[in-house]
Amino acid sequence: MEQKNITGYEKEYETKDHPDIKGVQIIEGKNNFPISWLNQQGYCEYQIYLEYLKGIETVATPEMTHGSKIHKQLETIFKEDSTPATFEEAVEASKETASMSRECMVVSPEFGIRGYIDEIWMKPDEIVIIDDKPGRTPYFSTMNQVRAYALAYKSMTNDTRTIKSALRERGTENLFWIEIFTPEVEKEIKFTIERVHGLLDGSRPFVPTKNPNKCRSCRYKRYCEHYKKE
Repeated sequence: MEQKNITGYEKEYETKDHPDIKGVQIIEGKNNFPISWLNQQGYCEYQIYLEYLKGIETVATPEMTHGSKIHKQLETIFKEDSTPATFEEAVEASKETASMSRECMVVSPEFGIRGYIDEIWMKPDEIVIIDDKPGRTPYFSTMNQVRAYALAYKSMTNDTRTIKSALRERGTENLFWIEIFTPEVEKEIKFTIERVHGLLDGSRPFVPTKNPNKCRSCRYKRYCEHYKKE
């Protein structure tokens, strides 16, 4: 596959930062949150409240630091052998010739989400959207994250090709989970995204996890009113 380095986008959006919630932008008049929050939401919604509404800052875990380092290394290597192209050019060209891109940004004002796809394969007959994760377990939260990337891509392009969402073991070629982005999957991820928007606008409460194992390993536990020491 040809390697395309996405350098820009033909469409520009009216964007400003949310006055009260860190990380949320207002794009085309609607709240827009990072797709990566869906991973947090599936783990514990209250983390989103503590980090982005209360503004609590914590030190990054070794796993987070290691993951960021690998991402940067792979992106640097990729750019050395890739051809610059706009997002729109890459999508159009892939209808004839297969290509791949890394750190591809997607923005959907329609659904109020945005984020960077770790890797995307654009083939004449299908689009494969890949998110790299440590380990080989397809958690519901990580599946939702990559499903939202697929939704944002579809929203931006109206692409009629088959879209697939995949999770890959970080640092390997092992796609340990993959699914077709069906209308049923699309309906489910839209429901989850709307729930997050409800959390942000105050129409729904943040529900903390009831899993004590998650609480014990949470980097926000010292700030969390729901954490119960054993």
